[in-house]
Amino acid sequence: MRPDASFMLRHPAHWIALGFGSGLSPKAPGTMGTLWAWLCWWAFHDFFSVGEQAAIILIASLVGVWACKVTAQNLGISDPGSIVWDEVVAFWLVLLLLSPADFKTELMAFVLFRFFDAAKPGPVAWADQLFKGFGWRGAFGILFDDFVAAFCTLLCFAIWRAW
Repeated sequence: MRPDASFMLRHPAHWIALGFGSGLSPKAPGTMGTLWAWLCWWAFHDFFSVGEQAAIILIASLVGVWACKVTAQNLGISDPGSIVWDEVVAFWLVLLLLSPADFKTELMAFVLFRFFDAAKPGPVAWADQLFKGFGWRGAFGILFDDFVAAFCTLLCFAIWRAW
């Protein structure tokens, strides 16, 4: 089942898991979710301290596990591509840990994060397979591989800066 706007409107968890509609994109919903995350970051990061931003990401992650659990169960797919909240919170974490950053740095972070999330090399593929299925375990798994992709993105920046 491919979710649509009426599916998204049926439950608050669907709104969250589908990235407030960005996951409904017929092409590259993960990329659209990451772009939505980036736009949100520009809109809100100046209004919150670093500690508040970290708290927002933590709360969004915890709420996201619930939203992903409900949405995946209602779609009948354990890790549907239309669920993009995992990209949202993981990319927010990347942006938080790189800030302050200029546009070029954020753009490179976007490209690297999308590469790691889509291609799933090495540790990201491992993380993607670790927590499969429905329920709380599967919902955690939806977010987990994106946090590993975020870690890989940040590791690239750390290596680049050290070099």
